[in-house]
Amino acid sequence: MKQTETKPAHAQLNRHLGLWGAVMMGLGAMVGTGVFVSIGVAAGIAGASVVLAILVAAGVAVCNALSSAQLAAAHPVSGGTYEYGYKYLHPTLGFTAGWMFLCAKSASAATAALGFGGYLLHVLGRSSPAAVTWLGAIISILITLLVLSGLKRSNLANILIVATTLIALIIFVGFAGAAAIRQPGNHLVPFFPEGESSVGAFLQACALMFVAYTGYGRIATMGEEVQNPQKNIPRAIIAVTSVSAVLYMAVGLAAIGAFGAVQLGEATRAQAAPLEIVLRTLGHPVAATIVALGAMTAMLGVLLNLILGLSRVALAMGRRGDLPSAFSKIDRKGSTPTIAVIGVGCLVTGLAVLGDVKLTWSFSAFTVLVYYAITNLAALRLQGAQRLYPRWISMLGIAACLFLAFWVDPGVWMTGLGLIAAGLLWHRFSPSV
Repeated sequence: MKQTETKPAHAQLNRHLGLWGAVMMGLGAMVGTGVFVSIGVAAGIAGASVVLAILVAAGVAVCNALSSAQLAAAHPVSGGTYEYGYKYLHPTLGFTAGWMFLCAKSASAATAALGFGGYLLHVLGRSSPAAVTWLGAIISILITLLVLSGLKRSNLANILIVATTLIALIIFVGFAGAAAIRQPGNHLVPFFPEGESSVGAFLQACALMFVAYTGYGRIATMGEEVQNPQKNIPRAIIAVTSVSAVLYMAVGLAAIGAFGAVQLGEATRAQAAPLEIVLRTLGHPVAATIVALGAMTAMLGVLLNLILGLSRVALAMGRRGDLPSAFSKIDRKGSTPTIAVIGVGCLVTGLAVLGDVKLTWSFSAFTVLVYYAITNLAALRLQGAQRLYPRWISMLGIAACLFLAFWVDPGVWMTGLGLIAAGLLWHRFSPSV
């Protein structure tokens, strides 16, 4: 039987992150493949109504963000919802959250690494699937080494990455937005896709866009390393979610208004940065190159933050015996769970070497919706001063997450349910590790 309470003897990570660092870490996780990929993917499914899907997804994300914020403030340790599930619900739900996080985000990290390789070759004017694979593996190793150097250096690198990405996106909104203003409304009609499946397509787009908002969870996952967590974690999570919602809406309106939803979806399916294609088509090659570089830094930011988040979940699972106890070891400076980082880095690099990680984005949509349903359920158990926001917010979050989870492709959510079942069977019958 696995233990259900973290042993107090475990060494704790130092609290290096202030409010600014936490906000930038959240933006590094949020402003990445979401804005460069998911808007185009969702536009290809739901047409111009993806603009409304961005707002709906933002509403669901706000409910989940507030639940995450108050849980992280009440229980500021590494592990995020894995820890909340254990503490406030049941070991089965805690393990399910951790297991889903490791499965989905490891594949997402590998996809970000492959994306970086693809964008780099695209900027260089070359195309080679083998080169993309090896570039993805190499960048995975380099980012793992960066994370091993400690949180301070990782945070500094993240700030530089986020700044570059934000500048690129502002440039995109400026050029594409100007083009959209010159042809008002032309690409927003019809707003919803035609056919009987338009409602289902819109709801699927909402589920896919939700993934783009889930980076705020990185702040909760790294709660053990945030200074004054009771105040700084809620503030950081709310700030990151608000900034990202405004940014996504601006990018979505500019891209679709200037280029069209169908064309944006087709550009995303091509192996290139869709926002770059928009600007090149509009006749802005220099701006397009800057946006392509921004897409590359976005991939780096996602990869960096995912390795950080995955290693902290692996640390928490090692502490409870759901992974080998070696994963709970922290370096002498108290800044890095060394074995957990190495293990996660090897996993991500291995997935990158395998090459194409099919349907990763839809799979991530299903798994993170299940993950945050558990988050909201745990938030309902908070009592007294621990509760910062009304219970109805968490209840709405649960309902929205579970509803949207089953609007992704049926094959994806059936695979997700199968993985949950396999993980629970292993957890139930395996000897304690």
